[in-house]
Amino acid sequence: MASEANATNSIPELACYNTTFDPNNIIWRSDNVIADRVPLLSIQIAYNILVSSFFHHILKPFNLPLTVAQMLGGVLLSSSFLGRIPGVFESVYRPEGILTVETFANVGIMYYVFLSGLEMNCDTILRSSRQAIIIAVASIFIPALVGAGFLALERNLAGESSIALSARGYVFWCAILSVTSFPVLARLLSDLKILYTRLGKDALTAAMLIDTFGWILFSLLIPFSHEGGKPLLSVMCTLMFILFCFCVVRPILARVIEHRMGSESWNSSKLLDVMIGLFVCSYITDLIGAHHVVGAFVYGLILPSGKFADIMLDMLHDFVTAFIVPVYFASFGFRLNLEALWSQSHSVLLPIFMVFLLAIPKILSSLLVTFYYGMSLRDGVGLGLLLNTKGLMAVILISIAWDKSFLDPYSFTIMILAILFMTTAASPFINAIYKPNLRFKQTQQRTVQKLWCEAELRVAACVHNAHQAHGMIHILEATNATRTSPLHVSVLHLVELTRHGTGLLVAQMDNSNVQGGSSESQYGSQTEFETICNAFNEFVEEYNAVRFDTSGIVATYDTIHQDIYNVTEEKRANLILLPFHKELSSGDMETVNTTFGDINQNVLQAPPCSVGILVNRGLRSLSKVTMSTIVIFIGGPDDREALSIAWRMAAHSATKLHVIRLLVSGTEVEEEKAFQSDSSGVLSTKMDSVMQKELDDEHIFHFRHKGSYNNDTITYSETEVEVETGEEIPLILNEIDKPGCDLYILGQGSGKNFTVFQRLLEWCDNPELGVMGDIIASTSFGTHSSLLVVQQYTIERKSKPRCGKKCHSNEIDQML
Repeated sequence: MASEANATNSIPELACYNTTFDPNNIIWRSDNVIADRVPLLSIQIAYNILVSSFFHHILKPFNLPLTVAQMLGGVLLSSSFLGRIPGVFESVYRPEGILTVETFANVGIMYYVFLSGLEMNCDTILRSSRQAIIIAVASIFIPALVGAGFLALERNLAGESSIALSARGYVFWCAILSVTSFPVLARLLSDLKILYTRLGKDALTAAMLIDTFGWILFSLLIPFSHEGGKPLLSVMCTLMFILFCFCVVRPILARVIEHRMGSESWNSSKLLDVMIGLFVCSYITDLIGAHHVVGAFVYGLILPSGKFADIMLDMLHDFVTAFIVPVYFASFGFRLNLEALWSQSHSVLLPIFMVFLLAIPKILSSLLVTFYYGMSLRDGVGLGLLLNTKGLMAVILISIAWDKSFLDPYSFTIMILAILFMTTAASPFINAIYKPNLRFKQTQQRTVQKLWCEAELRVAACVHNAHQAHGMIHILEATNATRTSPLHVSVLHLVELTRHGTGLLVAQMDNSNVQGGSSESQYGSQTEFETICNAFNEFVEEYNAVRFDTSGIVATYDTIHQDIYNVTEEKRANLILLPFHKELSSGDMETVNTTFGDINQNVLQAPPCSVGILVNRGLRSLSKVTMSTIVIFIGGPDDREALSIAWRMAAHSATKLHVIRLLVSGTEVEEEKAFQSDSSGVLSTKMDSVMQKELDDEHIFHFRHKGSYNNDTITYSETEVEVETGEEIPLILNEIDKPGCDLYILGQGSGKNFTVFQRLLEWCDNPELGVMGDIIASTSFGTHSSLLVVQQYTIERKSKPRCGKKCHSNEIDQML
């Protein structure tokens, strides 16, 4: 009784209110709902959406989850903030409107939990690795055990004025500390662009297991939270209901939905018919003594994944996340009482100390597991921070604990602040300690040129479809993988994320590191993914010195290059291969997707290794034909990298290589800039130009004496050309192309030190190919040869802005 009295006294204005009954209102037996409650509810919903959108707009640049913004909207509603402003709180959240908004929020939260179950994949949970299971178990039980001690410590430090808690209070406290929000973490990892790293995969798999445990624990706890009744019977009925759903209802729904999806007879009304099961399951679990959201989650979990789940998520996700969830998070703001923190006799610093202390158990458990597996300290801390991410499950648990008077206002407020702190701290702390960009800068030898002769060549081959995969295979086949110099290919299947759900993210993450080409994905990209895997399987069977793994990368096309960076770094690749955005069709090069070209340009900005862009005009397997290759060498790091790749290919018995060095005479860009610089600037520029020429001469010298002199299939020639207007370049290339070849290999920055190439770059349709590459790739050039354009990884390389036909001269200077 004391607990209930204290809880009631914390918000006396909201505890009771007078209402009038309208005798004509037979249905509701209350006042006029339509006239009095609906306008107030509309104002409340509009307020919640505006406030959460405002906070999300502010916090989005910091990669903070949407949940944080929604929780802050709820905190702002507390009596400690808006409650202190006379008239403001009462005008938006009058006491008689609280019951209405909480009813709306609880109905709406059923949809959110349903979508959470729909996004999870039971097959992924069952196939979890031993390491992920151990991480999940440690992240559940260690926080539960340590959390109970923290609560006891908090009770002792709080003094006699605090309310003694029952065993149920400890159980709910420990459960809140143990859970991790899988949907929130998946979106956070995607925003941080570490979803496909080892850390991201471990964190997401463990979070899925922890979230599953959380729902099981939730189903068991709710019956025991009720006073009286038969909790054991309720638990048994809940377990029998779940078993019935998985063994009986799930197969039936799977057949019906598969038949409907196959016949494409779905429409909006039939999709809405599926939602009837949501309310039926929610009603059953509520009737047998469990929480109604348990039925909603189970129903979402038994529905089949794949295209059907995508349609449901597209239809409901944005509405539920942006419209309903903010209203639910606002409901716990009514209960938040910050005055309870400093109303005790102890120091004001104690609540801050407790909030930080509650974030330690997850980090401690992750450190123990990562130490056992020999992982770095940084990964252990990062994993703990990520698994600290909380979401709706924690908020539901703490709301129930408050409603049942298991937690007093002091403990309730500390836990709310701890949840908010742990979810907020994950993103900035991960950026501070993980720093993927810093790791890129620390690896300076990510080039083919610097690779040892007998070292393994590691290539990250990015493909959007199976056709591009076959072209990549023909290039990789030419790299001459041997037992002394093997080839490791990391195939990255790039898929556009067109919605905000996590199901597609998990499906593609589940495809990661697939050996042998098996895929369990049930999404639209499954057939494409399996075809890609089968193609590389055949390639590996033919060449024993080749091994490969596959990774599905799902992200928006604007940011997918950052995921490519992370996976490439994780795989320790020396070369990234990208497909050109045009493919050969009916004899002409047709654009597949212009966005593919934007991706290529983004990847070229600051990659962690060398990059190659393949323009495929019908390359064939070297087991059937002999491939003739031409390298046009002008000078610079990109040309040296191109020659290094071609040199490696020349060792294959079915290749012929001809290297043409163009000794260009013309006005150099550095000489023009020298007149605008001071003496030290002129000296450094000239020294750099001289050094580059020396490196070019040295590389050509080694190639001629170690390559062409010892191999009859390699030829070398030098030609002096004078280029002043730029019209000479197509004529020179036409002369080179007359004998014909199968593949050109060029440096992306060929000739960039000369003014004429700088001017021609303004008119390039495809600036990512460079001037000469753009000419050869154009339809007007008339060649049938394929093209590989290479950019070497250098630390000093600056980011290049995108350039169209009408770039300004200062933008061109920056590019060059």
